[in-house]
Amino acid sequence: MTDMPKSDELIAVAERIELWPIDRLRPYERNPRTHSDDQVDQIAASMVEFGWTNPILIDENAGILAGHGRLLAARKLGLAEAPVIRLEHLSEAQKRAYVIGDNQLALQAGWSEELLAEELAWLRDERFDLDLIGFDATELERLLSLADGEAAPDGAEDEVPEPPEEPVSRPGD
Repeated sequence: MTDMPKSDELIAVAERIELWPIDRLRPYERNPRTHSDDQVDQIAASMVEFGWTNPILIDENAGILAGHGRLLAARKLGLAEAPVIRLEHLSEAQKRAYVIGDNQLALQAGWSEELLAEELAWLRDERFDLDLIGFDATELERLLSLADGEAAPDGAEDEVPEPPEEPVSRPGD
């Protein structure tokens, strides 16, 4: 693992977000991350609901380092331009590593299920379309039942009851 930078060392920071024609952007041909049609639809729906909140990251040659799914969603929506941030300070090895790391590092995060369930329940009660945030129906049902203090839905693990103080059984039970 690389040492963390000292407070007096510089960390590259993007100076601005630019709007570029989407036809100018070049997807990375060796991008190992895939995007199903359903996921692209979800990204597009998110963009419609929330706006374009996360720019595409590109290198000095307009090659995409992060944001392939956002580009596909923009094309699906018929958008002509995309917000981009140019990362021109990376070596070839750093670019290739970033394409992978940007996706994988996000997968390393976890959830506080209790807080997540509470937030989802609040959104549900506000009649917000929960389909826009990416959880499948089964997971939403499980989390909402947790927030509502209900028993786990079918297929989920049930709590094991405490045995009675004086159990009664006979051979064959």
